[in-house]
Amino acid sequence: MNAMVKVCVALVFGFLPFLLFAQSPLDKTHLNFDTAGKKDIIDVARSLFNVKPRPTSTEKKRIYFSILPVSTAIPGGGTAIFTSTTAGFYLGDRSTTYISSVSFTPYFNLKGRYGLPIRSNIWLNNNNWLIEGDTRVLVYPQYTWGLGGGQPQGDRILVDYNYVRFYQAVLKKITSYFFAGIGYNLDYYIDIENNDNSNITSNIANFTHYQFGTSTDKNSFSSGPSLVLLYDTRKNSLNPIPGVYANFIYRYNAEILGTNEPWQSIYADFRKYVSLTGGGPKNILAFWAYYWTVLGTAAPYLELPTIGMDPYNRSGRGIEQNRYRGKRLIYFETEYRRDITQNGLLGFVLFANINSAAQQQSNHFDYWNPAAGTGLRIKFNKKSDTNICIDYGVSEAFSTVILGLGEAF
Repeated sequence: MNAMVKVCVALVFGFLPFLLFAQSPLDKTHLNFDTAGKKDIIDVARSLFNVKPRPTSTEKKRIYFSILPVSTAIPGGGTAIFTSTTAGFYLGDRSTTYISSVSFTPYFNLKGRYGLPIRSNIWLNNNNWLIEGDTRVLVYPQYTWGLGGGQPQGDRILVDYNYVRFYQAVLKKITSYFFAGIGYNLDYYIDIENNDNSNITSNIANFTHYQFGTSTDKNSFSSGPSLVLLYDTRKNSLNPIPGVYANFIYRYNAEILGTNEPWQSIYADFRKYVSLTGGGPKNILAFWAYYWTVLGTAAPYLELPTIGMDPYNRSGRGIEQNRYRGKRLIYFETEYRRDITQNGLLGFVLFANINSAAQQQSNHFDYWNPAAGTGLRIKFNKKSDTNICIDYGVSEAFSTVILGLGEAF
């Protein structure tokens, strides 16, 4: 990617803080989602196969499923088959309660790699409580390039491990749109080892020059409570419309709860969605920024802030997951979202992002890593406003196609 492109991307994100905090008055009309005149691929299938629509009374159901079976590349190389299943549902009055969502995305291939991740955001009636969950069981290797930026694409090793994650948090509504609560976070990395024949003489500790959580054939365990603050005016996290999202998570990993050595982290996430038209087809600019840092000196290597390993694993489209890692990571993304058809069946996006991981010695942000791309949107379920997302992203020495259900952010 040439210097001019890097400069243009940086200029785009230079205006991000002003857009994030220059908020206009909240428009409460977004609490009522109208599907009149809209179409999804379920409607298309009914038309093709001459299936009569369900009676109106059954259209008021509370659970809307979206399922997408595909084959795609996975970290560490190779191809896996996965089925992304998303359920959107209401647990209260739709005019005062956000849509809850549960996503289950299992994947596997014939080389012994598999994953069983489940994520949930449960909004109780009138948004009085929010229950967040993230549970994963993963078996697959990932490449690592060490800490900071500036490493050549080929300067990497393949790290193999099994991984168990259990995150749960309960938040109480304090005022309209603002929530606070506590959680529990557990990360367990099992049998960490170098599984790269091309670097068989280089163990992880020697390659990364980092001593915590890099011992061969050892485990890394972190466990502790978290403090969570959330401000969210979005009605639907699966396909956000104009609004604001801000999330702050402070985590303390304590020896008394099994952590190998105590360490702490802070994750701060800010997003804003701006409508460019008052009505008609969707025409939205979306902005995303996050800052992620560990505190102390004993954070395990695999727990350090890493591109693509944010809580939803959605950052860094066009950049290989795990490519940049450091004790601090900063990230910016902008996306333009537009409907192609009046009925919302088809749409497209244009996106650009940039990140920097702190250098190992100086802890400074010396290298900035941009990526950009475009994507197609196909309305899968208009009731939950869930899209099939097909994105193509590109960065220096890497490109990829990303498939999924629901917007990246």
